[in-house]
Amino acid sequence: MEMEGIEHRTVSVNGINMHLAEKGGEGGPVVLFLHGFPELWYTWRHQLTAFAALGYRAVAPDLRGYGDSDAPAEASSYSCLHVVGDIVALIETLGGGGAPVLLVAHDWGAMIAWYLCLFRPDLVKAFAALTVPFRPRHPKMKPVEGMRAFFGDDYYMCRFQEPGKIESEIAEYGAEKVIKKILADRSPGLPRLPKENPFGSKTDDIKLPPWLSQQDLNFYAQKYDKKGFTGGLNYYRALDLNWELTAAWTGAKVKVPVKFIVGDIDMVYNTPGVKEYVHGGGFKNDVPLLCFIILNSIFLIKPTHRSPNELYDITPPYSFSFPIFYIMYSELYFSLVSSEIVY
Repeated sequence: MEMEGIEHRTVSVNGINMHLAEKGGEGGPVVLFLHGFPELWYTWRHQLTAFAALGYRAVAPDLRGYGDSDAPAEASSYSCLHVVGDIVALIETLGGGGAPVLLVAHDWGAMIAWYLCLFRPDLVKAFAALTVPFRPRHPKMKPVEGMRAFFGDDYYMCRFQEPGKIESEIAEYGAEKVIKKILADRSPGLPRLPKENPFGSKTDDIKLPPWLSQQDLNFYAQKYDKKGFTGGLNYYRALDLNWELTAAWTGAKVKVPVKFIVGDIDMVYNTPGVKEYVHGGGFKNDVPLLCFIILNSIFLIKPTHRSPNELYDITPPYSFSFPIFYIMYSELYFSLVSSEIVY
């Protein structure tokens, strides 16, 4: 598929075939974009073009289990060591002898990126984390156990744990309706999936927001109809395995420059305990080279002829010098609406 000059290829990394979308000359510094759930490389299509125009080599893979990349069947193949291994091998594949990259990541992509920064800081020049802050390892409680205790069995991550169960419920609605619900519906409170009508009434007609067209939704739905949701869900099913594998990093700090960007009504940001961690000193303690931006629920900047760094003070401290606000660039404008990234 060709879109705005974006090129596509498949590379062999860490024992799987991974699909890449990229734009920009091979000599430019690499900006690596990692998507979340239920998304694809397509999330970053406008950003690839915008960064390439600025002289960067912009790269967005379909992560393991998604889109046109391989999807191992077992949930144990989606541990943090597997997926970070994929990204390490990808960085090596991109050339430059494993030169560090500029990293931009959202949702599950951000989770993977935090692990990459923790395990291989030598490969990350700077990291822009969207919506998901660092999550330090609890020394005594596994993640799923903790979520069940605090949020209940209907909490969405808990409902994702049983292999095949949520997939069968998704099949009753169809990929298009479920993706539309997840991306476009903004109900207040914790995201819960009750056993009856987990994704709402099958007759509900959720209005698409301005940043998500029917064409976009069709692209996602087509890929998920073909691939299924199991690959993406397996990341959630490996949460406790990640806890077991990372005991050696308990209390470790992330020592790369990080810019954390989140909307004030974002789902993750409003999860109990997250604001306290972000603003109470815990986040800064765990990520010493951190600065963060909390955006109002409706935020709009129209482009000017000034440099992106002049649009918003993103440079100091820590020499975080690449134009991070172009991650939200969408054709002739960029915006955050209801705390969600404009694609």
